[in-house]
Amino acid sequence: MRYLSIVFLSLTTVFVLSYCTGLNKDVQSVHMQAITIDTHCDTPMKFINKGFDIGAEHQAPSSRVDLPRMEKGGLDAIFFAVFTSQRERIEKNYDKAYTISHAMIDSTENALLQYADKAEIATEVEDVYRLSKDGKRAIYLGMENGFPLAKDISRVEEFYKRGIRYITLAHTKNNDICDSSTDKKGPEHNGLSSFGKDVVSEMNRLGMLIDVSHISDKAFYDVLELSNKPVIASHSSVRAICEHARNMSDDMIKALAKNEGVIQICILGAYIEEEDTTTMNFIKRKELRVKYNNFKYANDEERKQAWAEWDQINTDYPPVLPTIAQAVDHIDHVVDLVGIDYVGIGSDFDGGGGLADCQDVADFPKITSELLKRGYTKDDINKIWGGNFLRVFKAVEEI
Repeated sequence: MRYLSIVFLSLTTVFVLSYCTGLNKDVQSVHMQAITIDTHCDTPMKFINKGFDIGAEHQAPSSRVDLPRMEKGGLDAIFFAVFTSQRERIEKNYDKAYTISHAMIDSTENALLQYADKAEIATEVEDVYRLSKDGKRAIYLGMENGFPLAKDISRVEEFYKRGIRYITLAHTKNNDICDSSTDKKGPEHNGLSSFGKDVVSEMNRLGMLIDVSHISDKAFYDVLELSNKPVIASHSSVRAICEHARNMSDDMIKALAKNEGVIQICILGAYIEEEDTTTMNFIKRKELRVKYNNFKYANDEERKQAWAEWDQINTDYPPVLPTIAQAVDHIDHVVDLVGIDYVGIGSDFDGGGGLADCQDVADFPKITSELLKRGYTKDDINKIWGGNFLRVFKAVEEI
């Protein structure tokens, strides 16, 4: 009976992929048999901002991730980012970030409870295999920006116990842990701070993945020197192709590979090719940042309003986006540089990610199609879509 159930689920998913993507059976077969993982999306912001229904099918660009589209796209697992923007490091802002983080975890858990037959919160590598066999999606949690830790090292374990399995050490500005790659004020700590070194050691102790996306180059090398486990870049792309401080240089990618880590290519347009700053979409988004003081919201209502206006800009002035082929160029570059074992995919959906021909998670089989066109084997594609990341995750798990 168990065997028949698995066969039925497999046939159903093949039908869904065929119906929704129009891709040939070879692509469907290769995509279906892979354990597919997207290591970064920002959907939890929608839970607290809009009371988002993860079980209903929505439309891009206002939404790029939900359970029906995960099923259509053959996506087995995803990391939901518990994100807080960086603010002035004062007590009331620490408290607010801490409160919002817990609220995001609570709201994610509550949202998924309604669809326990379709998805579960996952915390271990084996969960994705178990849930995949049952036809369910695995929802992992990561924390984007270590700001909610404040300067309290005990909070690393506190959030680990709440299900957080990676921390992106910083975001767009310097924090108490380390320097950011994009802080206009420049470096503050010259890499990791003293507290940041404690955070890295504590994450190693707990078996929590260290995410080096967003952090400065010097902080990146500090992490590699200190960590006794491989690390991840949950959503970063290649600087040699697209000159952006958020992307990784060839030397950084080589160092990451030597560390046995993995770079998850981010399919946010500005990290795939340099942005055209003359488009109305770019201009209007820049105006919105000014209007909301670079998204430093006065209250929850202002945050909801800002996100509604952001969505409306993308609807009224659709961005001119790069393509899947251009994103796969980044994968090619990593493979040519260090080999097939050190690259994956982290979309940054619902946080800016999206391509002209990959608008949401339902479109993921199209990436597999492009990989096959370029001569990647089934085993290669298994590694890119999840195998490489799971190798790192398992190494970190095994304390």
